[in-house]
Amino acid sequence: MAAIPIVFSSGEVDPVQSGLVISLNRPGGNVTGVNPMTGALAAKRLEILHQTVPNASVIGYLVNPRNPTSATKEKEVHDAARALGIELYDLSASTEQEIDAAFNTFAERSVGAIFVGADPYFFVRREQFVELAARHRLPASYNTHEFVTAGGLISYAASFADAYRLAGIYCGRILKGEKPADLPVVQSVKVNLAINLRAAKALGLSIPQSLLVAADEVIE
Repeated sequence: MAAIPIVFSSGEVDPVQSGLVISLNRPGGNVTGVNPMTGALAAKRLEILHQTVPNASVIGYLVNPRNPTSATKEKEVHDAARALGIELYDLSASTEQEIDAAFNTFAERSVGAIFVGADPYFFVRREQFVELAARHRLPASYNTHEFVTAGGLISYAASFADAYRLAGIYCGRILKGEKPADLPVVQSVKVNLAINLRAAKALGLSIPQSLLVAADEVIE
């Protein structure tokens, strides 16, 4: 198995810390791949949500406590919130029932918007998130455009399509004879801003023109 070349695309996992490669520049062994830029995007995503809902002085922040990266991401988001003068109201959820309960609490606390933490389980439950946000009339920001295509308001995320494209290029180079150990792990830096104008209209929101111009995907 150790001789079989492997090309990965890791989003939330650090390739070095997880042991996939020895280092990004010199992966070593039979593994290399693409590392989409995800960690540095949380602060910008919160800023975009603040631009979208400028009157939201308190924003609900939902995380999955079972995600090993949640603690690091929470610090980034809280640092960004302090810089923007925003108060965060934190809740945790790791089951379908806890997600329902969290949205009920956010509505009871009258938060102005919701910042949904990046998490694979949340991604699987994206239709539930979108339905709850619409039911409680809460503007919400997500970390992948699939939430927006499912009816969510806005997302700002690494472009996984670009990451997969780069991974495909590496596969082609390996098939032509290059070794994974000689191919540095490449970082995909392309990001995607998606906005759903139908969701905005239902929430009574007017999306700033600057965001509409910058958006990669606008659903009307």
